[in-house]
Amino acid sequence: MKTLARYAALNSYVEVSQSVGIDPARLMRGVGLDPADLGLPDRWIPAVAIARLLEQSAATSGHQDFGLRLAERRRLANLGPLSLVIREESDLRSALGMLIRHENMYNEALRMRMSVMNGLATVRIGFEFGESAQTRQATELAVGVLHRLLRDFLGTLWQPVTVCFTHPPPADASTHRKFFGPAVKFEHEFNGIVFYASDLDTPNKMADPQLRTYAQQFLDSLEPSKETTTLNRVRELVELLLPSGRCSVEQIARSLGVDRRTVHRHLADANETFSSVLNSIRTELAEHMVSNRRYSLTEIATLLSFSSSSNFSRWFRGRFGCSPSQWRASGVPLAPVASAASPTA
Repeated sequence: MKTLARYAALNSYVEVSQSVGIDPARLMRGVGLDPADLGLPDRWIPAVAIARLLEQSAATSGHQDFGLRLAERRRLANLGPLSLVIREESDLRSALGMLIRHENMYNEALRMRMSVMNGLATVRIGFEFGESAQTRQATELAVGVLHRLLRDFLGTLWQPVTVCFTHPPPADASTHRKFFGPAVKFEHEFNGIVFYASDLDTPNKMADPQLRTYAQQFLDSLEPSKETTTLNRVRELVELLLPSGRCSVEQIARSLGVDRRTVHRHLADANETFSSVLNSIRTELAEHMVSNRRYSLTEIATLLSFSSSSNFSRWFRGRFGCSPSQWRASGVPLAPVASAASPTA
């Protein structure tokens, strides 16, 4: 399956884009992302779309340091719920172990590995998108975020032994030197950061030992099962693809990198079908859109991928017991009258 990442990976994307003179909304739409969803940091989207957006943003703006400019604005909180746990770990070793162990909670494509040898600790960073994609900007963003995390734990005067990138140096490396210091190297054999192993045992001054157990329990409660993760992936893709008119189980399967039978099997494991998921998403969106008069009923039918307004009205009546125009005129809160009927395309 294609790997997903949280929209939080694009925190500050609008501000950085505008600072270098490019249109963030146009570029996001160009890779299939909706700018309005930036307000939903915990929503999952294809990780490869983020990587492509960063590459196009760097190329369009002429700033090869675009990924680093994003990293400059990152904070620990950008990791979402995981940040609450990491900040309570007793030392850097435990914090990095937690970050690496639960990397799929914020970016399923990210691969981080740590090794310790000859007095040096090395954290290597890579990506697995499920398809070919350029990763220079995504890599610099990820390495930059890791560097900021290390400084949060070790202090602003801390310096790494080496910051490594496999790609060639930019035409102007001033941002890199300012961000990482003089230890940055390009055309190296791996991407990542090398630092003294003794740093791993540095106590975490932010930690409260009494909160650590509660933080771990909170993290455990957020760990989804594989079935739930697959169901959530399908739900997110259905919502993403509905307005395009391409929301089919075949398209969902292609987006996940599997065949349609695999999608059906995973949904069945979660006691769902593709039709039930599609109908559920349509119901949620219809409740919002019909109550908002900025959308005409014809527009809503199109956005929910119905072939005609009459098909939408027929589905709506079966779901809510009245036509959308009758409900809009009454202003009474919507409530489904029965279990969802099979959606009509």
